[in-house]
Order: sequence, then C-alpha cells, then structure tokens
Amino acid sequence: MHTSRFRLAAVLAAAALVLSACGGDDGGDDGGDTGAGGGGDGDTLTIGIKFDQPGLGLRDGDTYTGMDVDIARAVAEKLGYSEDQIEFVETPSAQRETMLDTGQVDMIFATYSITDSRKETVQFAGPYFVAGQDLLVAADSDITGPDDLDGRILCSVAGSTSAQNVKDAVPGVQLQEYATYSECLEQLANGTIEALTTDDTILAGYAAQEQYAGQFKVVGNTFSTENYGVGLPKGDTDLCEEINGYLEELWEDGTMEQIIQDNLGPANYTPSDANPPEVGGHCG
Repeated sequence: MHTSRFRLAAVLAAAALVLSACGGDDGGDDGGDTGAGGGGDGDTLTIGIKFDQPGLGLRDGDTYTGMDVDIARAVAEKLGYSEDQIEFVETPSAQRETMLDTGQVDMIFATYSITDSRKETVQFAGPYFVAGQDLLVAADSDITGPDDLDGRILCSVAGSTSAQNVKDAVPGVQLQEYATYSECLEQLANGTIEALTTDDTILAGYAAQEQYAGQFKVVGNTFSTENYGVGLPKGDTDLCEEINGYLEELWEDGTMEQIIQDNLGPANYTPSDANPPEVGGHCG
C-alpha cells in the first residue's frame, strides 16, 4: 500500500466524524468494527511480523500472537483499521528492507532494531521498546552475567553474532553451535549447554512457553541496547510522526505494560530501566 492510502484513510476518518456528528444517535448501521480510517473502503493494512518467535511474533494456523503482534494491532486500530483489515505477513530478518522497499508490507513490527545503516533505507517510528542482549539460564543457575561464563558452555546459533560477541568479551567461554534457538532451548533444558544469548525479549518469549514453565530465567543483566522500531517505507514523515504519537499513548495509558505482561510475564521478565523509551527522533 502506498502512503497516499494512509492520507486517504485520514480524509475518510474526518468525513466519518462529520457524518457521525450530523447523524446523531438515531440507530442506523452499527459500524463498530469497521475502523475509522480503513473501515469503509475495504483497504487492508499489511503488517510484517515474525512467524517463529514465541512471545513476540508467532503464527499457529490462522492465529497470530506475541508482543509485536499486539502492539501492531493496537497501532493499526488507532490508524483506523479493524482486526479483519489487518493482513500479517512473515518478514524474515534478511528480507525486511526489501519487503518495505517493494511494497510487500506497509509497516513492520518484528524486533526491528533501529540502526544508522538501516535508517539509510528505512523510515523508523519509535522506538516502542528497548531490549538488550542477555542470557537465558536454568532457573537454579548461578550465572548472573557474561563474566560468569568462563569455562561454561554457551549456545551459538548458526549465523548469529550474539554468542560471538560474548566469546570476544570472555575468551574462556565454550561455544556449542546449533541450527536454531529452539534447539538451544532443548539442550539448555537437558543440561547439555549452560546458557543461551540473544535479545532479552526473545529469550523471555521462549522461556514463557508452557512446556518450559519454571525451568528457565532471564538473567536480567543486559549488555547491549536494542531500540525496537516500526519499519516504514522511506519518506513518509507524517505517518511516522503519527505512529510516534500513538506509541506514546500506548505507554501512557498502560496498554504497553499489559501487552508485555500478557506475552512475556510467564517468564518473570522485567523490562530494562530504559523503558518506557523516548519515542521519536527518527522520522526526519
């Protein structure tokens, strides 16, 4: 969808408000589920998410769950789109920029860290959340941070730089490579490895899965800063600023805290002190 559709949605929303004011409360059609902006004209908002990150972006049949998914729904609602007007599309990390540039998605909520290099081709609203690299360990582990990993076995996922970052800082750590984080989690559960590292939100999402209830803990000692932003096509600063306003509202009215608790609470996850983030500064 081109950005002109968003502007059209705003015009339709304004028109809807005028008609509503003129019409009063005389019954008529119940448009409660049509949304203010996209409701009347059949528009669809295409949102890129992860399909394979429990607690953040997960697809199970036709059901989509996770923190990013819930935030995307909340923002879409504020933009005037009803639930049935949202189309979720899988956006693997390596394809996010291309999918925005080619119009395959209108926006992306997918643990998408704002970086200077990405800002060259992507418009970022937010950040809506500040994550950080952390460690996931057994619930009874004595590991409290990277300094405790000397001589310990740390899971390394093929193609990920997270574990190598720890290796560079703690040369004595032993890296054991697996194909996916899910495999790492299985090995952590049976004691083959002693720690897993990536963003704390991703770790909490895995640990919050029902089959692992009470088995793991996120150490809570982050050693990087990851500012999650809403990826948008380059150039639409008006939409970017509009979404920033909605993100601030979600933090101010307690919606964000509830979303975090609903999705990551089972892992006893506590967001870093950097939250709520200072939204804005990336739309220019």
